[in-house]
Amino acid sequence: MNANPADFEAIGTRLGFHIATETAEKIQLIWQGTRFPAFLCLGIALLLLFVSVPILQAIHQRGFAGPAGSLWYFPFMNLILFGIALYLLSQKRTIVLDDKERRLTFSKRNLHKTIRLSLSYGDIRALRLGLDRVSSGFAVAGSTGAQTFPTPALRLFLDNGETVLMDRGSKRRLQELGKRIGARLGKPLEVDPEVQS
Repeated sequence: MNANPADFEAIGTRLGFHIATETAEKIQLIWQGTRFPAFLCLGIALLLLFVSVPILQAIHQRGFAGPAGSLWYFPFMNLILFGIALYLLSQKRTIVLDDKERRLTFSKRNLHKTIRLSLSYGDIRALRLGLDRVSSGFAVAGSTGAQTFPTPALRLFLDNGETVLMDRGSKRRLQELGKRIGARLGKPLEVDPEVQS
């Protein structure tokens, strides 16, 4: 292992990996990140560009003492929104199960770093579908925002006692995914009784 399994935990209730490639020797799962907020930020930034470019030209011609000088924050907001959109679009997680090398590789990438965790099939003690207690968000003015809710989660249990989150989502989808992964790992999918109820 060359990374901490805790680095692959997720804040949100759902990840939603999909199978990108599947052959007799290898299966690759991919999660592309939060697309809706990324495209929303990108769309707003492009709309602000129509306001920001004339403001920048006016500031360039007449300086901050001119009439457009007090609108300097529009180009600044535009730059921040582009940065947020680029960061969100750069997020990507992959899980590769290589039967030939008998290795499972987790990869987590964003704009400034990539983290990898490589496990041997022999390091894996169990594959279990259970429930994670996931926070719904921040509490505001006595709201129920900071409460935790049970969310189905597919996890690997390692020989050293640590766990690695594979995916979160609907129980049915995770059961199907868990059975396919379990067949490759040679481990039966264990389902917690609380998930079945």
